Amino acid sequence: MKNSLVKNLRLRPSILMLFVLLTVPVFFAIIAVTYVSNEKIARSNADELVERFRVDAIENIENVFNPIKSLVRSAAAVGADQPDFYSDNRSLKYLFSIIQHSNRIISMYVGLTDGSFRQARQIEPTVEVQGKLPPPGALYAYRWIDAVPRGTAPTDHYVFLDAQQKEIGKSEQVTAYDPRARLWYRMTQQAGGPVITDPDVFAALGLIGFTVAAPIFNDGRMLGIAAADITLDGLSEYLAERKISPGSLSYILDHQGRVIANSERIKTYTNYNGRVELQHITSLGNDLPAVAFSARPRDSEKLFSFTKGGEDYVASLTTLPPDFGKRWQLFVVTPLADFTEAFQEHNKRLFLFGLVAIVLQILIIYFLSTVISAPLEKLARKVVRIQDLEGENLPPLDSPIREVAVLSRAIDTLDAAVKSFAAFVPVGLVKQLLESDQKLELGGHSRFLTIFFSDLEAFSSLSEEVPSQELLLRVSAYLAVVTKAVNEESGTIDKFIGDGVMAFWGAPALLDDHAARACFAALRIRKGMDGLNARWQEDGLKPLNIRIGIHSDAVLVGNIGSKERMSYTVMGDGVNVAARLEGINKEYGTRITISHSVFKEAGERLCVRPIDDVAVKGRRAKIPIYELLGAYGLEPEFEPDQATVRLCRLTRTAYEALVAGDVALALERYRAILAEYPDEPVALEMARRLDTQDAGPRVPRQLSR
Repeated sequence: MKNSLVKNLRLRPSILMLFVLLTVPVFFAIIAVTYVSNEKIARSNADELVERFRVDAIENIENVFNPIKSLVRSAAAVGADQPDFYSDNRSLKYLFSIIQHSNRIISMYVGLTDGSFRQARQIEPTVEVQGKLPPPGALYAYRWIDAVPRGTAPTDHYVFLDAQQKEIGKSEQVTAYDPRARLWYRMTQQAGGPVITDPDVFAALGLIGFTVAAPIFNDGRMLGIAAADITLDGLSEYLAERKISPGSLSYILDHQGRVIANSERIKTYTNYNGRVELQHITSLGNDLPAVAFSARPRDSEKLFSFTKGGEDYVASLTTLPPDFGKRWQLFVVTPLADFTEAFQEHNKRLFLFGLVAIVLQILIIYFLSTVISAPLEKLARKVVRIQDLEGENLPPLDSPIREVAVLSRAIDTLDAAVKSFAAFVPVGLVKQLLESDQKLELGGHSRFLTIFFSDLEAFSSLSEEVPSQELLLRVSAYLAVVTKAVNEESGTIDKFIGDGVMAFWGAPALLDDHAARACFAALRIRKGMDGLNARWQEDGLKPLNIRIGIHSDAVLVGNIGSKERMSYTVMGDGVNVAARLEGINKEYGTRITISHSVFKEAGERLCVRPIDDVAVKGRRAKIPIYELLGAYGLEPEFEPDQATVRLCRLTRTAYEALVAGDVALALERYRAILAEYPDEPVALEMARRLDTQDAGPRVPRQLSR
């Protein structure tokens, strides 16, 4: 009988029974504890919490400012001991070390009586500095303004730093900024000692906050002022994080009752042309603090109670100690309902909660299978996306079920591994491997493909002239243009060879128009590099000229290498020809050279002109080569204009005379091209070569391996 009962137990009824046995007693125990509570205890707790919060908050506010005051006074003491310390940039690292002592300090600086200024500050990536966004990765900056003769505009210098305090950029411009005219300088100069300023607009940061400042004296003479900035929002964040109860409101007020900070994180200040205006506590959108402020006792800082809308509240208004340096007040308002309402609601709805609890138990059990199966369905969708190599993935799955969580982490690891694999192996090959049971093995097969080579002109010379970091950024931008164009035309990046790129079309996926796509990619690259060079030249940088060679041929394609490390690539004589075509651009002054086999495959869609016939070692026949100038039916910007079409026609007639062996006529026609296009590089080179010949048989240019 017992074995039969155990055998017939089902998962859902068992879970229902266990759930009821565990939750119902706990629920009624909570209700029983609730009945013990009463309003008197709640009010006592409220008074105690408000009083404790008042004492702790005042102490904590002082603790926020006292360390900053000490740091500022220390900076002033350094300037007093070494009067010339802040006159040059050796002080910047010291100022930077101060802002690292406290995450509340967003800027530390010193202004001297001669108008010079030294500052270490945090950087907000989305806020412009001197009219432009800071360099990517910039988190800090050194800033300085040196003193200049009267009537001369000073220069504002910035040096941007990353998280490791390494320099990543500079900026400078003429400025009208004078520290001596700022509120923090004038208030400290007038006080003659350490001060906390009234709220002001930080000129460099565009933020509103306070400045803790201290004068620098040497032999009774003021040399300048050291100061640190703290934002208003930081104080509001502090109050919001330390609420007595959900409905409690707390404010920091100035001596006139204007709101400096609030726990609601609402904006209570306005910036009018660099002047800060604070709202009064009675003019906020919420009228509760206005009623509480009006009900405060005039001659006492003890706790007081008041009623609004039939609800009871406890409040406190306390002035900070005189040694704080500012006549600020801490204002706290707490509804008693936060401490009693839950008990009252529980008492009123005890029976209803019992019914709801039972219904919830049934619903939870009913949907338990869905809770278990839903994450598994999401993981299955993730696996499909991984197999399809789609760019967007489902968010990480965080499941309370251990086995599901382990499986989710394993699938996320698989996703990262496949994406990393696809970054080094052609995407088409990765998809082919994922969709089949084929293993990654050494071997290949012959296929008619189009091979592409690109390189940068005079890169070796450029690498000696340009700093390595700048060179790396510029080469990376060029490689990004090439990669994007190849991907747009369904090509496969084989490898990056220094500043060179090798790509091919027609593998692993078959492409009927592989030659045309390779040419279209070359034109897109040329357009992209023109855009990059235009921006670089605006910045005073030398342009990077690209050379491209394209050839179609039967080559061996597949995995080569060893079992430990292999590469999906192409091999064969056609690869060598494509590489040499890229290099031959240098001789004729061209940018994109294609072979006759490419012209045969896609000539009707291309605007090309013949250049010359070149001989290749190991081949008897000469290879006609062409310059690619445009394409028909691709996009409007790649359509050749009338001047380009005419240049192609004139070059073709000269080339025909050359092929016919009439050197004199060919020379005449190339010179005619130069008369119309004086700086045309191909005509210049061909005319030069023909002019050196004695009307004898022409020797073809050799394209060596």
